[in-house]
Amino acid sequence: MTELATYTYADWKAPAADNQLVVWPAAAEILRQTHWNHQHLNSCQQVRFQGLPLGELRRRARAWIGHNHFQPLLATGHQTELYHPGVWVKNALIHMAAAAIGGHALHLAVDTDEPKHLHLRWPGVAEPITDDQSLVSGRWAGLLSAPTPQHLNHLMVLLSNSAKSWPFESSLAQMLESMRRQCSDSPDLSTLLVNATHEFDWGLGLRNYTLMASPLWGSDVFLIYAHHLLAHADDLAQHYNHALRDYRLEHDIHSPGRPMPDLVSTDDGLEVPFWIDDLARGERQRPQLQYLEGFWTLTLTNGERFAFNPNRSADEAGQSLGQFLRQARLRLSPRALTLTLFMRLLVVDNFVHGIGGGRYDQVLDRLIASFFNMAPPHFAVATATLYFPTAGERQRVNLPALKQEGHRLRHNITGQPKHDLVKAIASAERGSSHRRQLYTIMHRQLAEHQQDPGLMDWQHRWQQAVQRDNEERVLFDRELFYALQPRDRLESLINRCADKFAQ
Repeated sequence: MTELATYTYADWKAPAADNQLVVWPAAAEILRQTHWNHQHLNSCQQVRFQGLPLGELRRRARAWIGHNHFQPLLATGHQTELYHPGVWVKNALIHMAAAAIGGHALHLAVDTDEPKHLHLRWPGVAEPITDDQSLVSGRWAGLLSAPTPQHLNHLMVLLSNSAKSWPFESSLAQMLESMRRQCSDSPDLSTLLVNATHEFDWGLGLRNYTLMASPLWGSDVFLIYAHHLLAHADDLAQHYNHALRDYRLEHDIHSPGRPMPDLVSTDDGLEVPFWIDDLARGERQRPQLQYLEGFWTLTLTNGERFAFNPNRSADEAGQSLGQFLRQARLRLSPRALTLTLFMRLLVVDNFVHGIGGGRYDQVLDRLIASFFNMAPPHFAVATATLYFPTAGERQRVNLPALKQEGHRLRHNITGQPKHDLVKAIASAERGSSHRRQLYTIMHRQLAEHQQDPGLMDWQHRWQQAVQRDNEERVLFDRELFYALQPRDRLESLINRCADKFAQ
């Protein structure tokens, strides 16, 4: 196993203050690591997928997406949803990094994950971005229909009414207008969101390419990759679970589901880190493989089987798996680690994560080092915080401090007699009638002082603070859709990314 002794990670935290940016590692190190990854991965011969060297499979993958194999490629990715400025800023970072290194930038739009974060929210409003009734039941985002023009008109009216009292011009009207213009030509919500956000970001000067994930999972390159992993399903599961175990031990995590569950082996089969998507029914399941006649085998409900033979050539493996899936109208979609593993090893030269993805990839680094016996390619992390623009004018109420003040008031309101009673209770025999009497006396004395002016003043301030906290919860929510921001605040973050690489 390749050691990870030289790999160090930061304790990333989302910024608590408005208009703050986190980038790891430093910009110059991101560029250096991108060069190193590029050379390390492209020249790799000892790691093979169904007999095909990693470097050759990378060349095919980059040709499939239309990228010059010899140019650096930086990427990020996210589910097709209404993501917040902390996610969006990764697009700004890869644009600046690619420009600094003479490469290209790619955003992977993952339309094969469970739909979430698809409600537009601002103070007083929370509305779904689409009127598709399967919004809460769709198994993956690509199943959702684009909103009707009538629904987009409804959202624009709500925005117009709310924006009359805002001291800034939100970019959301431009985004909604773009969606309304394109909705009739977009087959689904994911395509519409990707096209509208790409158009908007292009207008901000970000020259990133966007790649939808679902067609990629049908490519020969991905099918070769998936076939190889599943042909070694037991070995993969062992290294996968060991990587999770080591991460949990290092970070003193006791929950078996964090950062993700182990792969489960039962009498019925071995779980693998992919989804089987039934494209005809819009359903999905976690596949289990059985070891039959010397091969890990996928058995469908109709009894048809596919055996993952590790001795197949790469081309035969990809073509045979693809034909089997197409005939059954199925798709093999990667889960978190296998998705990022594919991108980091086979497609890009540096992948920029958010904080959650960065933690997942600490697990993935362990998996790459042990399963492939190779030094993992480096990755980067970026996030930012932009609150609702009017939040910067307010000092957020500190409920914990005010609650503690009330606690002190209530328990010190009777002065020394209360402290004497506490001591007497502590020294009284547990369960005794005397101890119960002392408790009764103490609480009676506290009740008698409930009308104390100081306590009543605190209760009034507490009620006001709770009401204000409820009102401000949306204002200080860092996960509001990034297009709610005015253009100048987004441009400010872009410029701050540019400054890091200019240094």
